[in-house]
Amino acid sequence: FAVLGRCVFAPLAIYVFLFHKLYQLISSVDIVEKFLRNQQTLVPTRYSYTDIIAMTGHFKEKLGQGGFGSVFKGRLLWDRLVAIKMLTNSKYNTGEDFINEVSTIGRIHHINVVKLIGFCSDGMQRALVYEYMPNGSLDKFIFSSNKGPNHKFSLDKLTDIALGVARGLDYLHKGCDMQILYFDIKPHNILLDHNFNPKLSDFGLAKLYPKNNSWVSLSVARGTIGYIAPELISRSFGVISHKCDVYSFGMLLLEMAGGRRNSDPRAENTSQVYYPLWIYDKLINNTIEHDTVQMDLRIAINEKEKKLCMIGLWCIQIRPLDRPSMSKVIEMLEGDVSSLQMPPKPFFSELTQITPVVSYLKTDSGEITMISDAADEIN
Repeated sequence: FAVLGRCVFAPLAIYVFLFHKLYQLISSVDIVEKFLRNQQTLVPTRYSYTDIIAMTGHFKEKLGQGGFGSVFKGRLLWDRLVAIKMLTNSKYNTGEDFINEVSTIGRIHHINVVKLIGFCSDGMQRALVYEYMPNGSLDKFIFSSNKGPNHKFSLDKLTDIALGVARGLDYLHKGCDMQILYFDIKPHNILLDHNFNPKLSDFGLAKLYPKNNSWVSLSVARGTIGYIAPELISRSFGVISHKCDVYSFGMLLLEMAGGRRNSDPRAENTSQVYYPLWIYDKLINNTIEHDTVQMDLRIAINEKEKKLCMIGLWCIQIRPLDRPSMSKVIEMLEGDVSSLQMPPKPFFSELTQITPVVSYLKTDSGEITMISDAADEIN
């Protein structure tokens, strides 16, 4: 039996394992190929992996890296610059997220949504070819750690960027044939063109639904920690709908207005970590604290900064029904701050512990891949 185990069963088990892995790879390629053949009106161009190598000059200039893989600078034959996202993460190799992004962004044409020029699906080599955004992502321009002269926006420009992002989201929710829920709004996914006009990018987590659906079915939460709507964590807060994107946009507005991330890992307790409560207290007092040469100064909040904060707090209301739609948000951003009512105090400010309630698995990029329902513990 020992000899049989070593000479027969062990090799057989290895062969079965290798066959299973090969079958998974072939199935993944078949799924993607079937999808691409069915896209008769697909506008983006399909490139081979050899084309991608030529465009990037053998991946010479790397622009960035994320949980999906790496982004490289490329150039088309007619000298147009592009950004090429190489999908190397194992979750993209299943084909689902690749199909998701091509099918979603491939049908979108809006000034505030990044344009998908082409894609590559050559065996297991997959890539997405986007228009090149010379000013990179919004996150490097708004957080307080970046205080150089080239990393500052006026409040007027911040409002313009917020309006552009809101218009892009409103188009996704109402302007397409299908309702598109983005599910991953954060500064890192807002790209800026040569005029600093914002464009939504990275549609790997987006989902398409019929327009007449007032709520959507989603078995697994998706998004990035710090921007996820409460109903994605526990259905006791409400149903999943386009209001999830409104919540994430509200967190984005608060970060843009305050110039700091909504979660501070250096904070000593939860009340310090919950950034919206800090914003709310500053609005109530109508002052904001600034540390200058070891002196604590209290300066009145600028009206435009106040407007961004108030709209952000309305967007992150705990119940989806209490949040405005994106079209209403656009109206609020275009209006005067005097027409806005003070939003209610953030609900989570009453909790002393939030983090232990949620059980999740997190990738290096901060994206949630699985999350448990913690309704009973929260209630």
